[in-house]
Amino acid sequence: MTQGVRKARAAQTRAALLDAARTLFGERGYLNTKITDITAAAGRSTGSFYEHFADKDELLRALLGDLEDAADERLSADPHPREHDLTDREQLRAHLAIAWGVMRQHRAIQVALFQSMVADDPASGRAWRDLTGQTAVLRDHLEWLREGGHELPGEPELIAAGMGAMLALVSYSLPPGGAYDDEQVVDAFTDLLLKGLS
Repeated sequence: MTQGVRKARAAQTRAALLDAARTLFGERGYLNTKITDITAAAGRSTGSFYEHFADKDELLRALLGDLEDAADERLSADPHPREHDLTDREQLRAHLAIAWGVMRQHRAIQVALFQSMVADDPASGRAWRDLTGQTAVLRDHLEWLREGGHELPGEPELIAAGMGAMLALVSYSLPPGGAYDDEQVVDAFTDLLLKGLS
């Protein structure tokens, strides 16, 4: 077998494991999915899992990379300067729509991240690091507002984290095809946050 064939097979195995995990995390959740469940669903051996990932957390980090790439792709579709006025309803709504869209499109990863975070040691600080990292764009916009003299209800990092946490928890909780459609959710949070920011 040539080096190229081995690399292609390894890439196929890795992709199959990620796809199986994404499906199972969406159906069962992160905590209820075992590595053997993932390998069985992918049609691969358990040993092949460990050729690609040290553990389930490393696999989840790879899936998180997919989610972050999707968010970056949506943000880079249009120029995204720091100077966005989140006290303007349309600009705020556009940001929330992007965040909500990515969360819903990658709900299985969002569920897995939430469950993994909750199962982690609270003293590790992981939850805060993850949340502030994922809301850095919002924080930058809020810092720009404050630098321009706009009074915010709190520190930009804290406000951005609160916005992200609120969306993430609702995305986690609201089942697909639930009582509210995406437009209702985005509009409700836009108006709620707009009142607090302006």
